[in-house]
Amino acid sequence: MLDERKTAILRAVVQEYIETAQPVGSTHVADAPGVRVSSATVRNDMAVLEQEGYLVQPHTSAGRVPTDKGYRFFVDHLAQPGRLDSVGRAQIGDFFSHAHGALEQMLHDTSRLLAGLTNYTSMIVGPTPEAAVVRSIQIVGLSARVALVVVVMSSGSVENHTLELTDDVSDARLASATSHLQTALIGKQLRLVAELRPMQDPKSDELAKSALEAIRSGASGGEAVYVGGTASMASAFDAVDIVRSVLQTLEQQYVVVTLLRDVLDRGLSVAIGGEHGVEPLSACSVVVAPVTIEGENVGTVGVLGPTRMNYPQALAAVEVVSDRLGRRLAES
Repeated sequence: MLDERKTAILRAVVQEYIETAQPVGSTHVADAPGVRVSSATVRNDMAVLEQEGYLVQPHTSAGRVPTDKGYRFFVDHLAQPGRLDSVGRAQIGDFFSHAHGALEQMLHDTSRLLAGLTNYTSMIVGPTPEAAVVRSIQIVGLSARVALVVVVMSSGSVENHTLELTDDVSDARLASATSHLQTALIGKQLRLVAELRPMQDPKSDELAKSALEAIRSGASGGEAVYVGGTASMASAFDAVDIVRSVLQTLEQQYVVVTLLRDVLDRGLSVAIGGEHGVEPLSACSVVVAPVTIEGENVGTVGVLGPTRMNYPQALAAVEVVSDRLGRRLAES
């Protein structure tokens, strides 16, 4: 464990580098709170911090910059809990007060909101239809041999699927199949319903089974990922190849979902640099929080930025947005 002075020096270096993106010299650190020693003493302590892996000197005559280990110590021991300013809190409150309509559009808009609050790339993983609970289901006849299945999920999504029928179907059979599906599905997750109980009328039974198959087919697409603020990556890094690598990785939905899930599964809210294990994003850190409804994780909110990101501010924004999103989905 670092002593108080080295801890104060490390805090000063991290905070200054986050602010300026320039190597930090001993003269600047000497006057920082908790330090108050000569520049020569600071240089000696910074050399020790470098030997122990908390700092690195990019050039012989330059100051120091934090390493992933230095950022980790800062996040775990030094960073004070962040708090959004009144403007940010008001912006979030206003957004979710007026967030209505299709789930997909709300999640897309939420990603843009979070990107605007942090100036980092935002990542929202929405709830899967299979994990959500069925709230309402209806089969509506469009013509003699075409019907529409409409399902409302607890996540707020509305699924609709067209059924092409081999025979004419009456309103009575539509109503019977609808009632059968409502009894079997409402209040349950789709993945927990193995099969429907057979109906006495073969035509109604066939219609109900066709409707369930269509619903399951539409729910098997996996998590939807919404990414916002990718343009901020261009200004976050000087190296074009890093920007290109990051943007190409963000285009792969499976990688984004796996990244966020793995970070949460390890009990982390912050993964720094190589900690998250995605090599193309090794120059980045990820801040994540789960979206929960009644204690169940139904999605994920996160931001991706350079390792010198403002961690307290990013943590605060992600926490508030994930909480409000979960509450909004629960209200749906």
